[in-house]
Amino acid sequence: MAMETRNRYGSIPDLPDEELADPEELLRQVHIQEWGPILSLPVRGASTFRPDIDENGGVSWGAFGTVDFERISPKFDKLRYKIDKLREERRNVRIMIDTVRLRVRDANRYVVLRYALRGVIGIEDILDEDLKGLVGLYLRARRLTEEIERLLEARQRRQERAAAAMLARWE
Repeated sequence: MAMETRNRYGSIPDLPDEELADPEELLRQVHIQEWGPILSLPVRGASTFRPDIDENGGVSWGAFGTVDFERISPKFDKLRYKIDKLREERRNVRIMIDTVRLRVRDANRYVVLRYALRGVIGIEDILDEDLKGLVGLYLRARRLTEEIERLLEARQRRQERAAAAMLARWE
């Protein structure tokens, strides 16, 4: 008499074992159920191309994994990356400005801020620490804005030179 092997994961009456879900598939479903909401959150700077994953866990990039797509996809632009990082830093500084501004209740803060931004007084001349921090944040935000504008102009000039060079090749 042959020994019948039992499935260690159990079975369902009137359903062959081949029809049961694979343990890896059950684990994948649990992960999707638990982590799905978190993984579906938008991510800053994430790739817009997601691979297709078949039922065996195989990854297929489709047309996005081809040489043609690599050839026409834009290359990494260091200036654009730096501009994006500076914009993000400026956004964080603006949030800090809003936070510190709530601590400064002085009616003359706008006068002091205006004089400091014009360069009439230095940040070291301000006695109130909260006001000094607020002025420092405003100056930092202004320097970041100037740096972003400078990089944008440099990027524009570089793009114009590249376009002119491409047009010269066609002539």
